[in-house]
Amino acid sequence: MQTTEIVLPGIGEPETLRVRVRELPEPGAGQVVVRVEASGISFAEQQMRRGKYYDMPPFPFVPGYDLVGVVEGTGRRVAALTKTGGWADRVVLDEADLVPVPDGVGAAAAETVVVNGVTAWRMLHRAAKVRAGQTIVVLGANSGVGTILVQLARHAGIRVIGTASPKHHDDLRALGVEPLDYRAGDVPARVRELAPGGVAAVFDHVGGPGVADSWRMLAPGGTLVGYGSAATRDHAGDPRVPVFKLVARLLWWNLLPNGRHATFFDLWKGKRNLPRYRRQLHEDLTAVLDLLAAGKITARVAKEFPLRDAAAALRFAETAGVAGKVVLIP
Repeated sequence: MQTTEIVLPGIGEPETLRVRVRELPEPGAGQVVVRVEASGISFAEQQMRRGKYYDMPPFPFVPGYDLVGVVEGTGRRVAALTKTGGWADRVVLDEADLVPVPDGVGAAAAETVVVNGVTAWRMLHRAAKVRAGQTIVVLGANSGVGTILVQLARHAGIRVIGTASPKHHDDLRALGVEPLDYRAGDVPARVRELAPGGVAAVFDHVGGPGVADSWRMLAPGGTLVGYGSAATRDHAGDPRVPVFKLVARLLWWNLLPNGRHATFFDLWKGKRNLPRYRRQLHEDLTAVLDLLAAGKITARVAKEFPLRDAAAALRFAETAGVAGKVVLIP
């Protein structure tokens, strides 16, 4: 059995991606072949093509952080986090890593909430432990993770202030978000006008020097959750350095006697205890998929591209202001 996959040969522009056809290895014990129906483009792949992702394999490799597909021979639709390898039409995966997709949920729709949904759910409910009636700030509320995060928060009875460019404000208001233009004035001061006592949590994917503004928005007892370093995406040098600097800063803030907390969210943290990690991942992704199936949250597909057009898809995903998830369809 053959598979068609997209290879990232090295640091370069999206157009350096290559299509490769090869023989698929036979699945081992506890493994299955999954026919991929949809795989997503996330910020991770944007960093990987620049050689900037913190924990990436050596070149060349097949990108693809997550996927939705059908198990060959059974027809079961499943979702999986892969970190790499998802940009293919067939893959071999450990059956223990597969999460069932509810009936009635299409592949592209489900794909929008795999890595984005698990990330949002865990940050909201496991890292920050935000409760109903509290207020949060979501930076980049129109992003792939942001769009899911604000919906999960509103479903849980949490007030959401979200930053985005003005063209996304009407969409955010429709989701129950109070939007702010991140380019217009002092965002922390405007957040304080809306929440004079500060907020329970700030979710910051930007990092860099601006993370200090996120810290200033917190109420006593509040939590800053950093989950990216978009501000340093194009900086030269070792990709680990910005992450180390950010984590060090967050750890230092935790030592201050003001009752606030800061953490850097790592989706793969805890994988050393693989059974527990898989169990929690299954629980969290199932919860998000069930909300999607019930219509409590909605999928937002920015655009679909054929798998072989992965270069154009990646280029489109890097366009400023794209709302929702860019999806590859084998």
